[in-house]
Amino acid sequence: MRGRRPAAHLEVARIQSEVNRLFEALLRLREGGRSPVSGWSPAVDVAESATHLVVEAEVPGVDPASLEVITRGGELLLRGRRDPSVERLRDGAEVLHDEREYGIFERVIPLGTAVNTRRARARLDRGVLRVELPKVENRRGEAVRIPVETPGDGARPAGREAAPVTEDRG
Repeated sequence: MRGRRPAAHLEVARIQSEVNRLFEALLRLREGGRSPVSGWSPAVDVAESATHLVVEAEVPGVDPASLEVITRGGELLLRGRRDPSVERLRDGAEVLHDEREYGIFERVIPLGTAVNTRRARARLDRGVLRVELPKVENRRGEAVRIPVETPGDGARPAGREAAPVTEDRG
């Protein structure tokens, strides 16, 4: 019995971690994908074409070196930091009114479709971060014929491609 205790303890820790992750996901959904921990969060637009997902985030004043764009598990994660301007306090000036938010942000955007993360591109221009994610052509659920090779077949001759499977619904 003594040998089983560490395994049980690890299993409880794993379950606790999973429950915590689920609660964090629920909080993000409630906040519209915005991290409940951060002080501010950029506005985000997501568009889908036949070939791409495009995510645009408003990040004026964010240091480009602080920006992180990461894909994981069907989500796009945007992180960065915006610091207050030190220019406005030059020559002993004091702040009379301050509405802009500063600090670290984290934004999680569910993608909802399979994308080719290796071909993704991100560009920052005039305070707008644009992330282009090419969609994967073969979506889950589409039947794709996979050729079966036998020893000695080697590679399929050039020009022979697997034909898509069509379902007979008659």
